[in-house]
Amino acid sequence: MKKIMLGIGILISCLLILFAIYITYYLKSIKYYVDDDFKIETYKSSIDKDRDGIDDQTDILENVKKYIATKPKYKSKYYNTGYPNDEYGVCVDVVAFGLKDAGYDLMELVNEDIINNKSEYQINKPDKKIDFRRVKNLRVFFKRNAKELTLDVNDIANWQGGDIVIFNKHIGIISDKRNKRGVPLVIHHANEFQLNYEEDILEYRNDIVGHYRMS
Repeated sequence: MKKIMLGIGILISCLLILFAIYITYYLKSIKYYVDDDFKIETYKSSIDKDRDGIDDQTDILENVKKYIATKPKYKSKYYNTGYPNDEYGVCVDVVAFGLKDAGYDLMELVNEDIINNKSEYQINKPDKKIDFRRVKNLRVFFKRNAKELTLDVNDIANWQGGDIVIFNKHIGIISDKRNKRGVPLVIHHANEFQLNYEEDILEYRNDIVGHYRMS
């Protein structure tokens, strides 16, 4: 019986490895498009918050790409530093690190907004180190402090790389890659089983509750 169970375990492991390899090559073979393919003008912000010579919209997108290039592992943890300082992270960290390196420190900004508007956040005791890493709080923050945009995913020209998209219990950044219909991909971190941080999911979700542009 032990040999049978061991054999089944090995078989399952092999199948999972083969599936992962197949998915990896499948994803690499998919053709993606950019704004020019649909005659869409790429949005450039007039603001350069951190004065690094890169407009905010581009800066946010580039910083997000740098963050996911570190291949963070999915795990929800509390950090005394606020921002994760190890190889782990969750969906909110994609947004937080993207904005932080563009000059928008969400830990400070969200905390200040919560203190001044506790009733809107429904928080009695703010915790600066974790409040900015909760989707429900970011939903309130961006609605109050960012430009609110369309939720219609077919209005493709108004979905731009670097935008923020909020789902019912999830959040991500819009990619500069698009599918064959012009709908952009989403850069996000959803769970520990996710194979790719940049995915074609936007038009398949029915729980989009927010679309914002920080600059």
